Amino acid sequence: MEKHNHSLNNLFAQLGLASTDKDIEIFVKQHKPIESDVVLHQANIWTASQASFLQQSKDDDADWAEIVDQLDAMLR
Repeated sequence: MEKHNHSLNNLFAQLGLASTDKDIEIFVKQHKPIESDVVLHQANIWTASQASFLQQSKDDDADWAEIVDQLDAMLR
């Protein structure tokens, strides 16, 4: 199986969010910190489909998992 190296910009685009570096910076500033006891996909900042994608990426250890982890760390 071929592994893809996704960027944070690609993840934001996949989630249907504005995906420039500046857009990501603004999003993170607006939504952090997520409480440490809240799993990323359960944070109240996501639509149902965004939350599902984030959860599935982690549960399946998909090629998105590493970048989802990066986003998680940025929002803490």
